[in-house]
Amino acid sequence: MKRILLSIPHMGGREQIYVREAFATNWLSTVGPNLTAFEREFEARVGLPAVALSSGTAALHLALHLVGVGPGDEVFCSTLTFVAAANAIVYQGGVPVFVDSGRATWNLDSDVLSRALRERAAANRLPKALVVVHLYGQSADMDPIREACAAYGVAVIEDAAEAVGTLYKGKPAGTLGDIGVYSFNGNKIVTTTGGGMLVSSNPDWVTKARFWSQQARDPALWYEHSELGYNYRMSNVLAGIGRGQLEVLDLRVQQRRAIAFRYRDAFADLPGISLMPQAPYGLHTNWLSCFLIDEEEFGCSRDELIGVLDAANIESRPVWKPMHLQPLYAGCGRYGGEVAEDLFHRGICLPSSSSLTEEDQLHVVNAVRRTAGMGELNELSETTTIQTECLPVAGD
Repeated sequence: MKRILLSIPHMGGREQIYVREAFATNWLSTVGPNLTAFEREFEARVGLPAVALSSGTAALHLALHLVGVGPGDEVFCSTLTFVAAANAIVYQGGVPVFVDSGRATWNLDSDVLSRALRERAAANRLPKALVVVHLYGQSADMDPIREACAAYGVAVIEDAAEAVGTLYKGKPAGTLGDIGVYSFNGNKIVTTTGGGMLVSSNPDWVTKARFWSQQARDPALWYEHSELGYNYRMSNVLAGIGRGQLEVLDLRVQQRRAIAFRYRDAFADLPGISLMPQAPYGLHTNWLSCFLIDEEEFGCSRDELIGVLDAANIESRPVWKPMHLQPLYAGCGRYGGEVAEDLFHRGICLPSSSSLTEEDQLHVVNAVRRTAGMGELNELSETTTIQTECLPVAGD
């Protein structure tokens, strides 16, 4: 059987039309009609001014630059995340300080954040900003996070790299803080193969980010530069892919959610395996279908399950290793971390591509069921259609 991968691109059909237009008109640089249209269409989707960039990491870097992070400034950051969130802080000379997750959503724990800010305020050592990450397609609980940061004048940057299409109380994740950033990497729910977006309710910041992303070239007949800039602009060709992908985003969300809930329902009779919580306040896209393994109840460890799946030609992986456990950031401060560590040691991401066939998903399901010690007699039949009852979503 061909290898079943974790999360692959899924084209909608119109991407090639926009890309061919770019080639036909020779708009093959970091300017052009697709780029302008992609930004406008994304703005219409989220309701904020937007600038298209070369990656989500570039967007994070510019966001930190915009809020004034500089050498020696401390920045609070979700510890359970991909390393880009912390790296971008260091690009600006900042110092990451990591904040634990909550079990109810796996995202940043607002209670831990509030205690940390009170403690820092008493010591006159408030952070310059907070990078709050929306994990695996689920929004963090932004109301208490924003309230805590507003009380101390701390800027909020939303890392919505994994949360394109995610909603919080009816509003798009990434639009609730001072700046939001998104990723269109090849494994994301929609992709430009490589790219990102920065949005903000402050249009001047978006204009400034666009200026910096084009090497900060001043308006002049010649190449004039009075500020440090970066080569961070998205290309017109990739923006064409993005336009086609954005058109099918709602469908991709439906498909990813259906995959997650088919897994959940297929494992309902198995002890020791549970789907990532679905917070009642918003729309969890389930970009990746993530589960927790209780080794004693399930019958094997998370790592053993990954090994068995690999032998069955199925790609899976652990959830993110917390930043405070990474050798690169071992010396950084942190608040809590035990919850994130537990999620890392027991969490697994299963194949979640929106193009995943029911046959391939059934292969994954049966491999998990065999590993759980249920035996071949308890595998689901190849003719089985996994019925799914989707969880209700706030605002639906």
